[in-house]
Amino acid sequence: MTAITSPPHPDASLPAPGGTARPSGPTGRTRPTGRSRRAGSAGPVGPVGPVGSAGPSGPAGPVRHVRPAVTELRLAAFASLRRTVLPLGPMTLVTGGAGTGKTTALRAYGALARLGAGAPLDEVFPDPVACVPERAGTDAQGRRGFRLGCTVDGPAGPVRLEVAVQAEPTLRIVGERLTGGGETLLATALRDPRRPTVQAAWHTAGLVPVTRAPLPDDRLATALLPLRVAGTTPGQLRVLAAAEQVVVALRSAFVCDPQPQLMRAPVPAGPGRLRSDCANLAEVLARTHTRCGQRHARVVTAADAGCAGPVTGLGAERLGSGAVRAWVGREAGRRTPLGRLGDGELRYLAHTLVLLAGPQALAVDAPAEVPPAMRVLTVLADGLDRSLGGRQLRELLALASSVCGDGHIRLVGTVTDLSAAGARGTAGVTVVDLGP
Repeated sequence: MTAITSPPHPDASLPAPGGTARPSGPTGRTRPTGRSRRAGSAGPVGPVGPVGSAGPSGPAGPVRHVRPAVTELRLAAFASLRRTVLPLGPMTLVTGGAGTGKTTALRAYGALARLGAGAPLDEVFPDPVACVPERAGTDAQGRRGFRLGCTVDGPAGPVRLEVAVQAEPTLRIVGERLTGGGETLLATALRDPRRPTVQAAWHTAGLVPVTRAPLPDDRLATALLPLRVAGTTPGQLRVLAAAEQVVVALRSAFVCDPQPQLMRAPVPAGPGRLRSDCANLAEVLARTHTRCGQRHARVVTAADAGCAGPVTGLGAERLGSGAVRAWVGREAGRRTPLGRLGDGELRYLAHTLVLLAGPQALAVDAPAEVPPAMRVLTVLADGLDRSLGGRQLRELLALASSVCGDGHIRLVGTVTDLSAAGARGTAGVTVVDLGP
C-alpha cells in the first residue's frame, strides 16, 4: 500500500503530539503532560502513514461510550498551548494561573465544534494569526500555522482527529488525519499550493484499497466524508462510522457566556431558544413556564437554592410594546423584576436554565439525523464561577454533577484555583490543572 506523503508544512519543526493526563490523586484532578513552554513553530499533522496502517490512536479498546462524546482535547500547537492533552469527563473544570491557557482551550474546542458543523475556515478563525504560537518561526515559503484535534469515543471506539491549519500567508487546512482502531482512516495533504484543495485519501478495503479525491482546503474533510463515501464496503463503513461519530460529538456544543448587563431589559418575543450571551433569558423563561412545566419547576427549585431570598416562581409577562419582561416570584405573591437581580444571581440562573432545559431551549444546531436518546450536548462555559458566591457555586456544581451523570449533557468550564479546590469534593468532577 502506498504511503501518503506531503510537502513540508509551515509548522514542521514541532514534534508529534505527546502525553496524556495523569491523575494526581483520588480527587479526580489531572495535570496535562507533554507540555512545553519553549517558543517554536506550530507542527503539522505529521508524517501521514499509509491509509489502513497503524495510526497514533493505538489499538481499539472496549467501547466506553454509548453516545459519541469528546474525551480528549489535543492541542499540539495552538496559541499559548503546545503539546497539551486535556482529558474530558462528563463534567470537567479547567483551572490554572493567569495566562496558562484556560480560555484558549475552550476557544479551541469551540473552533473544532464549528468546523465539525461544516463552517468555513475564515468564519471559525477570523484572526488566525492569533492562534499561531507566539514567536513561531516560518519556513522557506514564509508559512506559519497551528495544530489542534481531539479524541471522540463512541460506538465506533476511540477515534482521533488531528488538523493542521496554515495561518500565513493564506488561511487553509494543509493536513488532516482521522485514525481509529490502529488504522489511519482518512488523511489529507496539501499537494499544490496554487490550488484551493487538498488531496484526500480514505480507507476502502475493497477492490480499490484506498480512494483518493480532492477536497476543499477551507472545510474539515471529516465533516465532508458522509457526503462523499458510498458505504458499499466494510472499509467504507468503518470510515463513515468514525467520521459521523466525530461530527456528531463536535457539532453538539453550546457556548454559554451569560452577560448580566444584557439580561435585565425586556426583550422582543422570539422563538424562545437561549442564545450564548443569554440576553434573551426572559423569553426563554416565558416558554418554559408555559410549555415545559416539569423542567420549569426544577429551574424554580434551583433558583430558590441559589438566589437571595425565597423564590416561589419564575415567569414572564408581555408588555404593551410586545416585549417580554421576566420576574421572580416571592412570598405573599410579590414579584421582583429580573433586572433587579445581581450579576451572580443572573449568571447562576442562566447556567441553571441551560443545564435543566437542555437542547430544546438552546440556540444549538442539534443533529436531526441522530435520535435524541443518542445525542450528547456539551456546554462550554468560560469563567463558570465568575461573579458567583460560594453557595451559588456549590449549588451549581452539585446540579451540574447530577445532570451530567445521566450522559445526555456534558460540561467543560474554566474556573479559578480557589473554585477548583472546592469542587474536588463534588462527585463526578474532573479537574484539569494547566499549571501555576
